[in-house]
Amino acid sequence: MMMRRGDVPWGRGGGPRTEPPPADDAPAWIGGALPDTWFQGPAEVTIDRDEILIVGRLSPPTLADDASEADRVAAEQGRIAGFRETTRDQRIGIAQQLERRYRRKVSWGVQVGDTRELFTTHSAPVMTRLRQSERQVLDTLVDSGVARSRSEALAWCVALVGQHADTWLRELREAMQSVDELRKRGPAV
Repeated sequence: MMMRRGDVPWGRGGGPRTEPPPADDAPAWIGGALPDTWFQGPAEVTIDRDEILIVGRLSPPTLADDASEADRVAAEQGRIAGFRETTRDQRIGIAQQLERRYRRKVSWGVQVGDTRELFTTHSAPVMTRLRQSERQVLDTLVDSGVARSRSEALAWCVALVGQHADTWLRELREAMQSVDELRKRGPAV
């Protein structure tokens, strides 16, 4: 079967969705697959059960001493656009290999100075049941124009919690990693 970018051989078409394989070695695999000339240092790799996000830091453009803030932003955007265009085919090839190996969508982004841009991202649907009081929160956000839909309102709420609970979420993720390490050291069943 010929696969095209965007074709996903797992979880669609009525077939059962199974958990993707572990991706513990994905950052190392990605580090080996990426050309050494692309990024300053190793890429930042973020992995969840649906997506692998690869963000690399590009060297900043050289500017004149009297360059304005607007000049800096424009130069950084130009650097990003140039990188995105010249690496497109190679990034697609790497993404296809990663998607086959780890059964997750692959997204890309770069950072230059203070400018961070994600080229592609994967939006995964999440089903949930909400009680009336919770739906009213979402509807208030929609009715006030903060969000265009309940889905967008829920995403806004999640982002807001993420901003305000960052320290707690980081501690929770670290604790989960410790539990995973203990499980791995336990007896095989």
